[in-house]
Amino acid sequence: MNFSLKPTRKQTAHDWLDYLRESNGLGSILAKTEDLAKLKVSLGKALDKLGLDQIQSKIEVGWQAGGKEELFLLVSNASMAARLQQILPSLINELGILGVRCTAIKVKIRPAPSQWEIKPRSGDKKLDTPKGFNEIAKKSWEDLLGKLAPDSELRKTVERLLQNNSK
Repeated sequence: MNFSLKPTRKQTAHDWLDYLRESNGLGSILAKTEDLAKLKVSLGKALDKLGLDQIQSKIEVGWQAGGKEELFLLVSNASMAARLQQILPSLINELGILGVRCTAIKVKIRPAPSQWEIKPRSGDKKLDTPKGFNEIAKKSWEDLLGKLAPDSELRKTVERLLQNNSK
């Protein structure tokens, strides 16, 4: 018999990165992620040159879905958006110097997370699971019990049911 050897499991992180880059579906996702990371670094350098490095961590950056040369900045409040709108031409020039080709930048305000949350009711009467039969059900079972023969199996079962489910 001729068995093939098992593959070794001693792969390093670099091997896995090479695998991800070469695979059809995951390679493109990894490439886009790396491009966005490089874009964020370039944006940080450009903001630093313009004296706005303090807001770099509060900006999410990406390419507009329609075109590859239109940059999209998502900020958390209107004052940051207004400040960025004022320096857009300078920011486009600085990004061009750093090698990022963009012809336009759109600044949008990120929707704020909701301030309210759903909390469970605390003061309301708790819903208890019913214990035993209600009066109508109990009367129906007792009526059935009266109609059954004294030595039948069904009668014994109904008696046990009534004993276990009494309130």
